[in-house]
Amino acid sequence: MGGRQGRRLGVALGGGGARGLAHVPVLELLDEMGIRPVCMAGTSIGAVIGALYASGMSGSDIRGLVDDTVLKKGDPPNKVMRNLKTVIRFLDLDFMGSGMFKGESFMDYFYDAIDTDSFEELDIPLKVVTSDFWTAGQVVVSEGELISAVRASMSLPGIFTPVERDGRVLVDGGGVDPVPWDLLEDCDLVLAVDVLGSLEKGNDDEPSAFRAVVEMFDIMQRSMVRTRLDSSPPDIYFRPELKGIGLLEFHRAEEIYKAAESSIDQLREQLAALS
Repeated sequence: MGGRQGRRLGVALGGGGARGLAHVPVLELLDEMGIRPVCMAGTSIGAVIGALYASGMSGSDIRGLVDDTVLKKGDPPNKVMRNLKTVIRFLDLDFMGSGMFKGESFMDYFYDAIDTDSFEELDIPLKVVTSDFWTAGQVVVSEGELISAVRASMSLPGIFTPVERDGRVLVDGGGVDPVPWDLLEDCDLVLAVDVLGSLEKGNDDEPSAFRAVVEMFDIMQRSMVRTRLDSSPPDIYFRPELKGIGLLEFHRAEEIYKAAESSIDQLREQLAALS
């Protein structure tokens, strides 16, 4: 598969906000096993992680980038201050637009890590899923300028400003294809990584307005994934147990990693068996 003899592997990385950090242990496993995907597809945070990996970064490189950026309990004061400056830079508020944040500063930060201007320069071919806001149709971007496509794929309406590209208004791809394994038809074997997770009831009977809107979007995405699993499942479907982790709770990175790593041996066995 990929970097060694065997079947050609395609990898689909799904959306899920902070839960998308669970993609990192999966990519680290591929590196450990010497498996190099020949094609990738990503939605939302899966498009971000996919672009980093397809540009040539390893799974451990991506983990290091996250660890340098995300605050965790017990971090020393100097890291807290450094990361606070980064977070403030990310908050490019969009007072006149249709989202709370433009998302440009966030993507500029990752652009420095990706260091790639276009899809054509990636080491691994990548398909990025977005939604056309006005037609509600799926728009898959796989050529041309990279960063605007990735930013569009993660532009959840109301949070990040939509992206105008090629005469379309593009928003989060999770509304049309949350885990885009169906786009990898050119591969012999497809691994789909679903990081949508599941709900966990809080102390209050009623969720906040923000959580209710976000979770409703997640409920819709989970329903789409179940329907597609019934009709045309991927060769390998990996869904780590991510319970009660919010869309923007990146500070729970270590918890997310551990949730993915707790079932990574099963994935290793599946990959070895099908190689």
